[in-house]
Amino acid sequence: MGHLFDEVKAKVNGKDKSIVFPEGLDERILTAAGRLGTDGVLKPILVGNKDAVQKRADELNIDLTNTTVLDPSNYEKFDEMVQAFVERRKGKATEEDARKMLLDENYFGTMLVYMNEADGLVSGAAHSTADTVRPALQIIKTKEGVKKTSGVFIMVREDEKYVFADCAINIAPDSNDLAEIAVESAVTAKLFGVDPKVAMLSFSTKGSAKSPETEKVVEALQLAKEKDASLVIDGEFQFDAAFVPSVAAKKAPDAVIKGDANVFVFPSLEAGNIGYKIAQRLGGFEAVGPILQGLNKPVNDLSRGCSAEDVYNLALITAAQAVQ
Repeated sequence: MGHLFDEVKAKVNGKDKSIVFPEGLDERILTAAGRLGTDGVLKPILVGNKDAVQKRADELNIDLTNTTVLDPSNYEKFDEMVQAFVERRKGKATEEDARKMLLDENYFGTMLVYMNEADGLVSGAAHSTADTVRPALQIIKTKEGVKKTSGVFIMVREDEKYVFADCAINIAPDSNDLAEIAVESAVTAKLFGVDPKVAMLSFSTKGSAKSPETEKVVEALQLAKEKDASLVIDGEFQFDAAFVPSVAAKKAPDAVIKGDANVFVFPSLEAGNIGYKIAQRLGGFEAVGPILQGLNKPVNDLSRGCSAEDVYNLALITAAQAVQ
């Protein structure tokens, strides 16, 4: 697993990126931030009361010398932030609303990213996914040409690396959503040194079954090609036709992908979620993620059961997304 993050670390090193952690009092966050600061790989920003954060760090024997702590209730650019928030929400929040909302650490942290005071955000150790993602969607928003954010897992086993999407966000993606997910997942793959070959998955291979579900995937393939003509992509495939060369030769002899796919786009969230967990639990793969993609600036969500190591690694990924 280490080599996966060595590659990501190399992308980030010397790029002077800063990552904000809204959960500044969480032991795992503090541990990871202290280590990131000491390693000098990026600049950690913790959100919280300075005295409380320092006291907690001292109790845990964590060195915060190279870490910035920002307190929403005592932030010198707070008025500027309030104005920027009101403008961004375009009538959906008054100044009074903004002053209340920006005391919330996730909204405050997200605004730091929006105002270029930080390059990315990592939260979720003590908050729900919704608490992390909602401010990002309201403030940072999705990239031009992307309607929805999506969540991928990097599946790692020794030297093998695959990208599975969407396994975290969109319950019932339509053709356009699937096309967006395919394009964005190829971008994410490159972050990890994977030369993307994208398979659009279904229960049918090249028309072996016909239904609205398979037609959705066929249409998504065409849309993805229109969005990015340079993409190496094909479908619709059953998983074995996308992954096993001998099966590909029988079921899809004329396909662009010859059983050598490494980015897999699942047709629904239930398929993606079940698929990655089967690979993880039966196949012995490590699942890194979910990594959120499609936003103007990177925001990533930790699981509440995360370790300090998970926080450290997700911060590296977030910084690498900012570099990219």
